[in-house]
Amino acid sequence: MSSGTEWSVQGNREAAGAQAVARPRIRSIVGGLAGNLIEWYDFLAYSIFSIYFAKSFFPGDKPTVQLMNTAAIAAVGYVARPLGSWLVGLYADRHGRKSALTWSVAAMCVGSLMIALTPGYASIGVLAPIVLIAARLLQGLSMGGEYGTSATYLSEISPANRRGFYLGFLQVSVVAGQLVALALMLVMQNLLMTAEQIERWGWRVPFLIGGALALFALYMRRNVTETEAFERGARAFGPPVLAQLRQHWRQILLAIGITVGGTVGFYTFTVYMQKYLVNTVGLSKEMSTLVSAAALLLYMPLQPLFGFASDVFGRRPVLIAFGLSTTLFSVPLFNALSHTRDPFVAFLLAFAGLVMLSGFTSVHMLAKTELFPVRIRALAVGLPYALTTAILGGTTEFVALRFKASGHEQYFYWYVTACAAISLVVYLRMPETRGRMADSV
Repeated sequence: MSSGTEWSVQGNREAAGAQAVARPRIRSIVGGLAGNLIEWYDFLAYSIFSIYFAKSFFPGDKPTVQLMNTAAIAAVGYVARPLGSWLVGLYADRHGRKSALTWSVAAMCVGSLMIALTPGYASIGVLAPIVLIAARLLQGLSMGGEYGTSATYLSEISPANRRGFYLGFLQVSVVAGQLVALALMLVMQNLLMTAEQIERWGWRVPFLIGGALALFALYMRRNVTETEAFERGARAFGPPVLAQLRQHWRQILLAIGITVGGTVGFYTFTVYMQKYLVNTVGLSKEMSTLVSAAALLLYMPLQPLFGFASDVFGRRPVLIAFGLSTTLFSVPLFNALSHTRDPFVAFLLAFAGLVMLSGFTSVHMLAKTELFPVRIRALAVGLPYALTTAILGGTTEFVALRFKASGHEQYFYWYVTACAAISLVVYLRMPETRGRMADSV
C-alpha cells in the first residue's frame, strides 16, 4: 500500500472517529436543551397565564390586587429554588448530572399537573390557593436544581473553545419555553377561545400540555450520556462537599454579585414586560402578548452570538456591556415606554431592553461554572443563582406591582438600575474566567 493510500485510510479513520465522538455529544446537548426548554415552559407558564387564572384562585374586583396575589405565590416557587438547588445540585455532584436532570423534570411534571387539575376558589374555597402553593413549591424545587445542573452539564460536554457558543443555547431554550407558552396563548386568544372561556377554564390547557411535555423530556434525558468530567471527578478523592464550599466562599460571593443585576433584568424585560404593556402602556392583552413574543423571538438568536463573542473576547467584557447599558438606559427606556401608545414603538423599546440583557443571559452561567472544580460544580453554580433569584428575581413582579399600586411606578425603574449598577461594579473587578475550567472534556 502506498504512503498516500495509508494517509488517506488514516484520515478516514480519524474523521470517522471524530464523527463517532461528536454524534453522542450533539445528541446529549440537544437532549439537555430540550429538557430545559420544557421545564422553563412549565415554570413560566404560571406567570404568563396568571392574567387569566388570577380570578379563579383569588376572588375580587381589583385586577391589580389579584395579580399581586398570584405574583406572591409565584414568589413562593422562587423561595423553594435554593432548596431545590441544594438537593439536585448535591445529587448531581455525587451521582451524576444525567440522573439529577431526570429527577428534576419528573418533579416539574407533577407540579404542572397539580395546577391544571386544581378546582377554583368557588369550588373548594381556601384549599384552592393552598394546593396552588404546594404545586408552585414543587415547581420551584425542580427549577432550582434544573438550571444550575443543566449549565454544568452543557459546559462539561461542550468543546472547550466553543463553550460560550453552546452555552448561549441554554438561554435559547429558556426563551423558547417562554415563547411556546406565549404562542399557545396567542392561538387560544385568536383562534380557539374567547377571553371569557380562557378565564373560566382554558387557562388549564397549558399546564396539561406542560405535564405531557415533561413526560417526553423525561424520556429524552434517559438517553443522554454522562460527562467525562464528572466521571473523572467521581473517581477522585477530596474534601467533603461542605468543606470545599467553605474553601470557595469568595467564588460563591462573586457568583451572587454576577447574578444580582441580571436576574432582576431578566424577570423585568421578559416575564413582567407583558403585564407592564397591559397595565401601564395600555395595550390590550392580545397585543401585549404579540409584542412580547415578537421581541423575544428576535432576542433568541442573540444568545449564541453573544456567547461566541465571549469565546473570542472573554466573559468579562460581555458582562460589562450588560451592566453598563442597563445602568445607563433602564430609566429612559421605561419612561419612553410609559408615554407611548404605539405597539410598534413599544416593541422596539422592549427589544432594546432584551438586547442589553443578552450580555448577561448568554454567558453568566458559563462564567460561574468556570469558577468551581468539578466535584462541587453543580451545587456551587446552582445554589448562589437560586438564592439570588429567590430574593430578587422571584419578587420582581411583586415589587413592580407594589410600586404601581402605591402610585410611584417610576421607583421601580430606579430599582432595576440600582441592581444593574451593583453587578457592574462586580464585573469591573472580577477576573476573566475563560479558559479556567481545565477539567472538562
